[in-house]
Amino acid sequence: MKKTFSLCLPCAAALICAPLPPANAYTAYVSNEKGNSITVIDTDKLQATATVKVGRRPRGIALNKDGSELYICAGDDDAIQVLDTKTLKLTGKLPSGPDPELLALSPGGDTIYVSNENDNLVTMIDVKRKEQIGDIPVGVEPEGMAVSPDGKLLVNTSETTNMAHLIDTQTKQIVANILVDGRPRFAEFKKDGSELWVSSEVGGTVAVIDPVKRELKQKISFEIPGMSKEAIQPIGISITKDGKRAFVALGPANRVAVIDAETKKIEKYLLVGQRVWHLAFTPDEKYLITANGVSNDVSVIDVASLKVLKSIPVGSFPWGVVVAPQ
Repeated sequence: MKKTFSLCLPCAAALICAPLPPANAYTAYVSNEKGNSITVIDTDKLQATATVKVGRRPRGIALNKDGSELYICAGDDDAIQVLDTKTLKLTGKLPSGPDPELLALSPGGDTIYVSNENDNLVTMIDVKRKEQIGDIPVGVEPEGMAVSPDGKLLVNTSETTNMAHLIDTQTKQIVANILVDGRPRFAEFKKDGSELWVSSEVGGTVAVIDPVKRELKQKISFEIPGMSKEAIQPIGISITKDGKRAFVALGPANRVAVIDAETKKIEKYLLVGQRVWHLAFTPDEKYLITANGVSNDVSVIDVASLKVLKSIPVGSFPWGVVVAPQ
């Protein structure tokens, strides 16, 4: 005889009503340059959950490897402040040169490299000892900072010299100076280290550099119908982990350019908030979050559909954004 089984009604109801597994929840941190604060955002609820007062003129921010500490470039305090991300309390500061603007961590997380705009130096800081361990002279008004995935190459961009300085992290010496267009602001490596992208705000281009041959491969330009060239100012760059697509913040153009990172062709322009500056993916690359400096908000972009989902109010003049697991 064939056996049949039935499920009692309470058990069936329990299965129907059982909660779905939670989606990945991440926390984003936004530096508010004129608000002297950090806004904390829950990327699952897509809303701000806290605002933390920090030092004067916070701009560049970065998280340590486990996301437990946020490092903040407090430019007008000439220091790197340390925020405990669990308690949202400042726990101390790291020594820096005058007017730190952007910073990058070594892959191991043991060294912080900081661009100090006012003295034309890149400062190296030992994270554990909380001590400066050296300075590297670079061009005038250093800003953009990036470290290659293997940790062997450090990149700094100098706004006035219009160069990307490639630095050997072992010898602490510049091994190449690559001329790019006017006022380079940011640098980003592909995750496989095959390319280095550098944005030039005044030049209106992104330079694609071969970091092995240490030479310029090509430049990417932007055109938006009805908008002057002067209004299109590339700043932040984010490239997907697979290296197939890149997103570039275009400043006062109020748009993010979507680029096929293999062909270097522009796919689309996404309208976001005013003066979009820096941007960051959630770790699963579901969302891209942009800091919009003049509209005092961030835009949330759905990466799969390439649609802007929401604007979230933050503090005054948001500048930088990073995302960590919650």
